[in-house]
Amino acid sequence: MTYIKLFFDELFSLTNEMSPYLLIGFLFAGILHVYIRKETINKYLGKRNFKSVVLASLFGIPLPLCSCGVIPTGISFYKEGSSKGATVSFLISTPQTGIDSILVTYSLLGLPFAILRPIVALFSGVFGGLLTNIIDKKRSKMQENPICSCETNEKQTQSGNKILIMLKYAFVDFLQDIAKWLIIGLVIAALISVILPDDFFTRYIGNDFLSMLIVLLASIPLYVCATASVPITAVLILKGLSPGAALVFLMAGPATNIATITVIGKSIGKSTVLSYLISIIIGAFFFGFLIDNFLPEDFFVDNIQIMQHKDLIPEWLKITFSTLLTLLLINGLLKKYNIIKRNKTISPNNKTITVKGMTCNHCKENVENNLLKTECISNVEIDLANSNVKLEGENIDLEKVKKLIDGLGYECII
Repeated sequence: MTYIKLFFDELFSLTNEMSPYLLIGFLFAGILHVYIRKETINKYLGKRNFKSVVLASLFGIPLPLCSCGVIPTGISFYKEGSSKGATVSFLISTPQTGIDSILVTYSLLGLPFAILRPIVALFSGVFGGLLTNIIDKKRSKMQENPICSCETNEKQTQSGNKILIMLKYAFVDFLQDIAKWLIIGLVIAALISVILPDDFFTRYIGNDFLSMLIVLLASIPLYVCATASVPITAVLILKGLSPGAALVFLMAGPATNIATITVIGKSIGKSTVLSYLISIIIGAFFFGFLIDNFLPEDFFVDNIQIMQHKDLIPEWLKITFSTLLTLLLINGLLKKYNIIKRNKTISPNNKTITVKGMTCNHCKENVENNLLKTECISNVEIDLANSNVKLEGENIDLEKVKKLIDGLGYECII
């Protein structure tokens, strides 16, 4: 019973510290979604040069896209003419950071890590893009794809009430994408805090390079979003993990997972996957080494302890934010997994297919918007939780639909 109480106390404390900054971050996510058009981004990423690579990384750093949400966006940039280097730069830098995760990083890890994260994301993204351009000297020809845009329903964004669209995206759509992983991240952080002794890493590992290697090997295949990685990192540092190894986790955890690697290999090429992984690994070790050898460990640990004991926000207000966040998370999970069902009229013209690989609302919008551009489809309804896509229209050519969806990097089963 003591461990259970400690677990819930730690979970409550972590949620209180994160919730105000998370909600502010979600609001910024909505603002970016509504007021930054993807056509503007695409305009600057088409050339195979240093400038395009840097701009791709700079565009990606503030965007609140996780490693699954960044896939359709990055692949669409590539299909619309972006260079492989710019695409890889975007794919590396974007999931490592985001307005929400930077604010949460400040709230739990302090100012040093909050400044370091976007800097490291920029350099690793640029390095990955340049390496990709070197490896891919001859740019591969684009596969013929008549419909290849991944716009986030731009027409609806422009014609509707922008404030309402911004709030819906921030506190419903975007929150749905990270709700599960945010909860998992908080639970893991609370469990680590309770289970691991305070001197775990110094007693049982005691080698900073070995710690970085272990963290890297664990991070690459697994999924953890940029925001959810923060509480885990804070707890690990307080348990003795070196700041450099912690940075490796903050870089590699959000930027890589098996799904991302698979889709990049299928859509852009195996050589791109190689440069993508090499860039993340080299960048993680390089910056981890710099931090552990040239910056005092106390500089990071003391900031974390200060942030944990520094009441920037009154406790009653933290609890209010935590309650609001909890309600929003519950609402997001209910909507995402369609727990509240609505009766639909079944028409003889309706077709239902299965699309594997859709993991977030960005994936959903990518598939939906591309399908709606075909003449034979009048309406698309996507059940994200079950990977089902219902098509409405006349004379729907399922083979053409399959070719379109497979070309976007997903797997269509008809």
